[in-house]
Amino acid sequence: MPIYISRGRFTSDAVKGMLAKPENREEAVAKLFKSVGGRLIGWYLTFGHHDWMAIGEFPDERAAGSAILAAAAGGSLSDVETTVAMTAKDAHATFEAAGRAAKEFRSAGRS
Repeated sequence: MPIYISRGRFTSDAVKGMLAKPENREEAVAKLFKSVGGRLIGWYLTFGHHDWMAIGEFPDERAAGSAILAAAAGGSLSDVETTVAMTAKDAHATFEAAGRAAKEFRSAGRS
């Protein structure tokens, strides 16, 4: 299954709430991912521009998007970004296919 990496920030209200009542969000995220056919690989608190990062497997973009939109709808997240990650094997196959396609492709403005 494709791997998706999502990262984002907590709203200030979410941080206030978690300080008042700390909780481990990993279980909730795992349950959410599972509800759309995915699997949580890891959930991390991060420092810097993003406050958290979740890595998950989903059957397709629709499932990944459903989970991310459901999480964002709760109102405690902002600046959410999601990236598809390729394994080395998938990247190799992609470069091979791109090489074959590039031989047949004519760039705009070229003879």
